[in-house]
Amino acid sequence: MDIAVTREALEGMERAAAEAHPREACGLLLGEGANVANFAQTANVHCRPETHFELDPQALIDAHRAARDGGPQVIGYFHSHPVGAAAPSATDRASAAGDGRIWAIWGEGELAFWRDDPAGFAALSYSVQER
Repeated sequence: MDIAVTREALEGMERAAAEAHPREACGLLLGEGANVANFAQTANVHCRPETHFELDPQALIDAHRAARDGGPQVIGYFHSHPVGAAAPSATDRASAAGDGRIWAIWGEGELAFWRDDPAGFAALSYSVQER
């Protein structure tokens, strides 16, 4: 499956990963269906942010409220691996919900997208969309 991602969202994820290093960055992928229109960086509130991430719960609640009021939908999540590949780690696989959401992972200088399917993560290809 191919998804579309805006250049602005891609640049935001790359910037968030660089600014958070050596901690994990995280955030929300916003858009519709398989189109990532926006990236919203959130605080990583995990007690060990060097090796784990936890989205700020209030940011997630606020994004879902905005979506109910007609804003973009929360279609997935982003986080970085300061030391590691742009692929789901054992920790990622253990915490995945299998809900079909898109996960974007930054690691080793690259960004990769994954779908969190009930059977496990599936790699996604993507195209860059200009606004």
